[in-house]
Amino acid sequence: MSDLLVLDRAATLAALDPRRLMAAVAEALVAVANGTASAPPRIAAFAPDGLLGAMPGYVPGLGLAAKLVSVFGDPGHPGRSSHRGVVVLFDAEDGRPLAILDAEPVTAWRTAASATHSALALAGPGPVVVVGTGAQARAQVALLAALGPDAPVTVAGRDPAAVRATAALHPAGRPADGIEAAVRAAATVYCCTGATRPVLERGWLAPGTHVSSVGGSHGHELDAATIRDAALFTEWPGAAATQPPSGAHELQGLPPDREVTLLGSVLAGAAPGSRSPDLLTVFKSTGHAALDVAAAYVAHGTATGRFG
Repeated sequence: MSDLLVLDRAATLAALDPRRLMAAVAEALVAVANGTASAPPRIAAFAPDGLLGAMPGYVPGLGLAAKLVSVFGDPGHPGRSSHRGVVVLFDAEDGRPLAILDAEPVTAWRTAASATHSALALAGPGPVVVVGTGAQARAQVALLAALGPDAPVTVAGRDPAAVRATAALHPAGRPADGIEAAVRAAATVYCCTGATRPVLERGWLAPGTHVSSVGGSHGHELDAATIRDAALFTEWPGAAATQPPSGAHELQGLPPDREVTLLGSVLAGAAPGSRSPDLLTVFKSTGHAALDVAAAYVAHGTATGRFG
């Protein structure tokens, strides 16, 4: 293991090339949808104040990796949580460990990439709002800035100073005065919080709004009425079919005939996206090991110069 590459947080983040990450995450989402990715439901051990999750996965063409990640609340910032751990990339042919990466930027940026793909596939034109100011919201704003620095993004949250700091990560970022007013004016809402109860209300969402909800590891981020009225999209079938921590809190107990479409099927052209300009759409993310594989593949390739 003398040739094992070890990247700390800064080096991992620097190696997550945004456009290559978007391409790899799209490939992983399609692989999940067509059944060629291999990844069991996430398991977790629960401590009094958090959990430790394990997520192995394989994606053809991208590789084999596993993540150990802890999810703990931040006592100094109620409503926020940290995601800390490691991602280990293995050689898919002989099983050799190739790299150890910091899991926090991997998790934040691969999640932001899947959320962005949902908006590109499902959202109509109009104002973009990011709700939240923690690590996931900052990664979302930073990725949007890298992909479209001239496209305005509004940031909303409870802490005005944190809102301003998060908005400053985007050249066209704008701080909002409040969450409700920003959401009411939005065409796309990225909800990136550590909520344990809903932070959005159905009545705030105009017809045709797209909501990408990637938070809610500890509870519901969206209310029941939003889930009831929306066309639902996820990364993998278990988001609705399994219980937390692998499944989404908001998707538990759906009627048996309720349709939940895989985002990878939309990206592959095998399933339609938004069927009407007035249709409310929700992408509910739980995270998936295939996305960690995609991010580890990009980071390792960038750091070793494989991409040129």
